[in-house]
Amino acid sequence: MSIYLDHAATTPMSSSALEAMTAQLAKIGNPSSLHAHGRSARKDLEEARDRIARAVGCLSREIIFMGSGTEADNTAIKGLFWKGRSSGRNIVVISAIEHHAVLDPARWLEEHEGAELLVLSVSRNGVVDLAELAELLSHRGDEVAVISVMSANNETGVIQPIREIVEMAKPYGIPVHSDAVQFFTKAPLSFSDLALTALTLSGHKIGGPLGIGVFVLQAGLDIPALLHGGGQERDIRSGTFNAPAIVAFAVAVEESMNNFDERNARVQKLRNYFSTAIVATVPGSYINGGEADRIPGIVSVTFPGTESDTLLLLLDAQGISCSTGSACSAGVQRPSHVLLAMGHDDQSARSTLRFSLGASTTQEDIDRALDILPSVIEGARLANLR
Repeated sequence: MSIYLDHAATTPMSSSALEAMTAQLAKIGNPSSLHAHGRSARKDLEEARDRIARAVGCLSREIIFMGSGTEADNTAIKGLFWKGRSSGRNIVVISAIEHHAVLDPARWLEEHEGAELLVLSVSRNGVVDLAELAELLSHRGDEVAVISVMSANNETGVIQPIREIVEMAKPYGIPVHSDAVQFFTKAPLSFSDLALTALTLSGHKIGGPLGIGVFVLQAGLDIPALLHGGGQERDIRSGTFNAPAIVAFAVAVEESMNNFDERNARVQKLRNYFSTAIVATVPGSYINGGEADRIPGIVSVTFPGTESDTLLLLLDAQGISCSTGSACSAGVQRPSHVLLAMGHDDQSARSTLRFSLGASTTQEDIDRALDILPSVIEGARLANLR
């Protein structure tokens, strides 16, 4: 029996999204072409844009299609920094728990573009320190080009105070970007209500296809582009549209929003059951970020006296798929920067697994995992003592 508990890495395409993508793949026409086939493809694309915009709470023209969430994050961080630098702002502010899709371009700007990178600390529960941000802004707010803080962390699921951050940045005219890749469709989200400058989404986290991301950028705001060519998407993302993936993404979005409350309540109930049972049956284990508000499906749990890479392989041999953290850092032998920021040392960070549940997760999946987990942990601890 195979049990998939790595939905935060990627979640299966919904049958409706797969059907929509297959149908669109069969259609002829570049959406940028002016003939009938091109116009038909463009119509499908723009209808998809409208549907996604309604779900995100933004204007259709604020949706910019890209190849991934990583591309959207890079476009946001670099583009908003370059725009800010033109008016004398040189500071990039991020949190210590950002995904590498934000962390690495910020570091790149520091190394190659002369940016000053300031990293906000987090509490032991993984929540950004707003007092630290307030102190920073009170002294250097007019030097900050961009603030980027994720909506929910991809390793712990902890939700971040984005609304408060936007309000704090507003008096200084600082644009705020949020990576909402893990957050979208897991908790209420409205781009306009939050008054964000920019937002990042990704298709394969919500039942859509791989290879499609969305960059939401405030209407009327122009930023330098990373790609140049045909001038598509407000001249910010040139390149031929991936209409099949875009249409499938829109279908997955609508499907997720239509059963939003029911699905998330069910997943959260399974998560709570799983978390409680782990702590009760595995001595010494504890949940990371368990006292903070979290999106429904993520469980980050530390098993002292183990090595997470060993656990991952042992569980995989039993047919259970989970993760040591971000899938984008898979295979890299280093402790999670997220856990280190939350107060872990190297050893405890290397003793942590991420289980992530999704719409297809069942009670039987969880019960089967709970049957297997205690003996795997016990065996790994004994092996670690040798």
